[in-house]
Amino acid sequence: MDTFLPLFPLPNVVLFPGVPLPLHIFEPRYRSMVADALTADRRIGMVLLQSGWESDYDGRPAIYPIGCSGVIASASKLDDGRYNLVLHGLDRIRIVGEDDGGDYRRAAVETLPDRPLDGADREALSALRIRLSELIGLRTHTEADAETAAAPLLSMPDAEFVHTLAQGLDLEPIEKQALLERESVLLRAQSLADLLEMRRLVSNMPAAPTRLQ
Repeated sequence: MDTFLPLFPLPNVVLFPGVPLPLHIFEPRYRSMVADALTADRRIGMVLLQSGWESDYDGRPAIYPIGCSGVIASASKLDDGRYNLVLHGLDRIRIVGEDDGGDYRRAAVETLPDRPLDGADREALSALRIRLSELIGLRTHTEADAETAAAPLLSMPDAEFVHTLAQGLDLEPIEKQALLERESVLLRAQSLADLLEMRRLVSNMPAAPTRLQ
């Protein structure tokens, strides 16, 4: 059965399941969206705008069909009608149809459960977690550091760890979108590790020699 959700499309934000996302809501149409969500089930669908959105931002520019639902975990309404809120990621979703009416976008969505992991998959995920930790420098911290700044990240379950990195690292929005579209947390971890490894290799490549004219 499809679920109907308000949509919040942005050009540079990808939400992942289990991860909080602070948002500042200032556009009138999205103030209305938040107000309506707060009086309903507090859920919003986050989706990424496709390239070329600038020419039709106030209308209905193209969006990627896979996004993530979130629940408003906390919200503060400012005196001028803007909102500061924290959206907590719930489930990956696929857009199956949009409602053309209203001052903000709404869509029928279907939930996309992750592909289940067997024992071998979980072992592979554990190994990838170690690889990811090394790639972002976690394992080079001192023990004291690990007990402070890195402690919350290190103590996360595997899926939350992978999704927190995917959402929080300085990646291109389209790269994050590609990660979200992978069918399991194992595939997301593998793709994220490959992406970070490639970036490290590129950063370590010697600069091309300057060619004299």
